[in-house]
Amino acid sequence: MIRLLVVIISVLLFYMEPIFGLFSPIELNDSFYTLVPRFLIMYLIFVAVYYDRKKAMIYALFFGLLYDVFFIDIIGLYSFIYPLICLLASFIVKYIHQHLLVTTVLTIVLVILVEQLLFLFYTISGIKSITFSDFYQFNLIPTVIANTVFICMFGWVFKYILLNRFKQKALTIPK
Repeated sequence: MIRLLVVIISVLLFYMEPIFGLFSPIELNDSFYTLVPRFLIMYLIFVAVYYDRKKAMIYALFFGLLYDVFFIDIIGLYSFIYPLICLLASFIVKYIHQHLLVTTVLTIVLVILVEQLLFLFYTISGIKSITFSDFYQFNLIPTVIANTVFICMFGWVFKYILLNRFKQKALTIPK
């Protein structure tokens, strides 16, 4: 069972994103703020940092493709961005310390990168016509705040689970 825990958490987070997406947009002072949950990519970044880069890339490709098929009908967007972000995280972590606080900040920065890449794609393709200042104020900042709260609540759990799974994997490899 512990062997499948990494995949089970990924599947749960994949299904939790649209559920939390139902709470968005939030209306405050006659303005609508959009909170986009990015739970899965944050978890996959933790998988790339604390567990295994190759598995993180495989999971990112698989869940990115699922996200493309089920939610946006543009095949290739998330299946390109998710593995790219996992690859960036694994390369960056080679040069910085794998402390939980550093990984949390890295995760938030990479979520910002995901949101900006998606904004650029939607703007260039003409799917959305929103200015960058409106995107920044009404989409990016609320998304970052919501995802920061999530990763602060569950980041240490992810690290604990992934490091224990890594240790268990290391013990089962014959020498």
